[in-house]
Amino acid sequence: MKYYLSVFGCAANTAESERIAASYVSRGWSAADTIADADDVIIVTCMIRQSAEDRATGLLRNLGIEKAAGRKVKIIVTGCMTGLAIRDTSGKIMAGYIKKYPMVDEFLAIEEVGFTNAQLRSDPKHALVLISNGCNNFCSYCVVPFARGLEVSRPMEEIIKECEDLVRDGVTSITLVGQNVNSYGSDLVKNKKVKDKNGKVIDPVFVKHLGKMRIPTLFPHLLSAIAAISATTSIDFISSNPWDFSDELIGVIAKHKNIKRLIHLPVQSGDGTVLKRMNRWYTPAGYLRLVGKIRKQIPDVQFSTDIIVGFPGETVKQFENTVTLCQTVGFAKAYISIYSDRPSTFAHNKLGDTIPYAEKKRRWEKLDEIINKTNIRKGTYPLYE
Repeated sequence: MKYYLSVFGCAANTAESERIAASYVSRGWSAADTIADADDVIIVTCMIRQSAEDRATGLLRNLGIEKAAGRKVKIIVTGCMTGLAIRDTSGKIMAGYIKKYPMVDEFLAIEEVGFTNAQLRSDPKHALVLISNGCNNFCSYCVVPFARGLEVSRPMEEIIKECEDLVRDGVTSITLVGQNVNSYGSDLVKNKKVKDKNGKVIDPVFVKHLGKMRIPTLFPHLLSAIAAISATTSIDFISSNPWDFSDELIGVIAKHKNIKRLIHLPVQSGDGTVLKRMNRWYTPAGYLRLVGKIRKQIPDVQFSTDIIVGFPGETVKQFENTVTLCQTVGFAKAYISIYSDRPSTFAHNKLGDTIPYAEKKRRWEKLDEIINKTNIRKGTYPLYE
């Protein structure tokens, strides 16, 4: 029996698809070379933008046509689309999916695919390592908390052992993956003390936010422990929010030269009013202060970022404020998105989709030219994520 995985979206989806592959192999299945050869087709969906959802929907429709013509294939849908439907207590979203996608045999919650089997990784030297799932931040445009739930961290000792095993097996490059790695462990320290492998209690780092020390995190400890594993030549992490990027985390990166000097630090907008509507808990000035603080301790650092253009109500002036911030920072790379209206979000329910597509496209092209195309021409565009 053969399986085929079709994966859309982020690194977390890629890592989770490797867990799914491992579960199939443990049952004696093998990977199909093409989707046409598969007995089971598993589609790992993304809902962060409409375009990603549309690609998955197009694939489902094509498979449905083949199935109606007599092809014997089991179609399984997992990832964010399934997560959103399962977490909808009214049942309306799942009922809508079942009606819209009659070709689907199973909607699989990704949480049902555990960590019993090691991820089936295709790259012998580089590994994506999941450290958490879900998000507590509820940015007004983002469907992730509704699709993946609140943040749940894997035990620290489990992650460190996985990395040690990977390095022993020849992996030299590790990417730690979470929706917000900076708040890793905040759920672990709520009800119990976390200890290191020597039994010593680990004191969480408290990040100052909104004037109070209120976000406990274990991520600096985790990153430091993994960076200290011998033969690990390259470590990075995605993704991290500016408002909980602690001084201790900066210190860990500065200390360990095997942590990559390209830091992904999503800004989303360079305008304070837009950031407030996005429910992003920092100001443009605060973001620039953080960039300056990191550069002071890590002189060779580069930054990549995420930016949304055409957010509801974004004026031309507010967009130009984003242009100014980007020019001030000098990003090495930017993942620029045209605002996409997402179900269940505050923006969808309260703000609407107010900017014409042609104007969104113009703004996208301007930022892409200023950041990405300019860096490509200069030869400074980073080839790795």
